[in-house]
Amino acid sequence: MPLTESDNCHMIFYTNPQSRGQIARWMLEEVGAEYRQEILEYGPAMKSEEYLKLNPMGKVPTIVHNGQVVTECSAICAYLADAFPDAGLAPELSKRADYYRWLFFSAGPLEAAIVNRSLEVAVKKEQETMVGYGNYERVLDVLSQRLLESPYVAGDEFTAADVYVGSHVLWGLHFGTMDVRDGFKEYAARVSDREAFKAAKRLDEQLIAEKE
Repeated sequence: MPLTESDNCHMIFYTNPQSRGQIARWMLEEVGAEYRQEILEYGPAMKSEEYLKLNPMGKVPTIVHNGQVVTECSAICAYLADAFPDAGLAPELSKRADYYRWLFFSAGPLEAAIVNRSLEVAVKKEQETMVGYGNYERVLDVLSQRLLESPYVAGDEFTAADVYVGSHVLWGLHFGTMDVRDGFKEYAARVSDREAFKAAKRLDEQLIAEKE
């Protein structure tokens, strides 16, 4: 829930509505965190000396929670799930194998494969062992198989991993950067039906509309 600048808040969320910040906002809404949002435009604002002290990469999103800085969407999702345990978005420690596996599969092989293909970076057969994901088709096939086996990536319950994986699937299908595989559309429908997703989407769409 975004607060005004005058509110005393222990969570600051740096974002741009047309960025991966949409993933972090969805996660913030899932855990029910109160946060102050700082909207940064692309260009000088993200490269300012002040902001680079928080995120030396000069990109969004970034969260600052009780003085702790967290960047990278997958890390933000995992952090918030632990920081707000009452939301129930992380399995108990003894059952986190699939949770970690698919969260970081998507942060590594899935995103790299999608980005490389979108940029028309051609990986030769003999180079597949070097790129970490093998090839684009294999990555999508592996994710498809998982989504056919389980309603959510970590099992029967929605977790923070689904915020991250779900965002990639939703964007991939919407922008055509992911080929359709069995289970993708059904999974996208499940995760996008969540109230937190809808609330986050409304907030970002409103910000985008205000800029036009």
